[in-house]
Amino acid sequence: MKVLKLTVIVAFSIIILQSCGGNSAKQPATANGFLEIQKDIKNEFGDDAYYTDLTITYNKSLGNIIGVTVTKDPVSLKMGQWNQTKGIWKQNQEISLEVPQGTQASDFMFQLDENINLSILGELAEKATGQLKTDKNIENPTLSMAFIKFPKNGDVSKTEYTVMLKPENGGTTFTFKQGINDNSIKIDY
Repeated sequence: MKVLKLTVIVAFSIIILQSCGGNSAKQPATANGFLEIQKDIKNEFGDDAYYTDLTITYNKSLGNIIGVTVTKDPVSLKMGQWNQTKGIWKQNQEISLEVPQGTQASDFMFQLDENINLSILGELAEKATGQLKTDKNIENPTLSMAFIKFPKNGDVSKTEYTVMLKPENGGTTFTFKQGINDNSIKIDY
């Protein structure tokens, strides 16, 4: 009987722990929500990982889908393309890089730190949501996609945060962009 109780307790604990997974999938498009997503990404790939691509896509039935192209070792010229759906990370492919003579791969990559972070992207999503509610009278704009656009030439100062929102029941997608060193928001209706 004790073995049965112990087995049931262990099984129940595993189920509870698994149900807690997927935290990123449930995070709202806010500064705090995206900061939690950043923590999840750093837990998976480490604080010192380098990225060339980072995208958050929202799907009504799956929640947030996180996509990254990442490496822990830029000198290796190898990166992995990963997606997280419902809290589970899966590598889709491996990528080999070529960089111009006299440069380093890390010159064309970014890290998640004070300069580039997801809380700023979430803050842009919050501002954009408020602006759509006010300017376009859209009650529940939802996230379609949010991403960090890092320039191919490696000029960090040209990095852009981009958020795409649409009405809850579909329709026109509204794009909002903000530069890394610029608090003004560019809007594309």
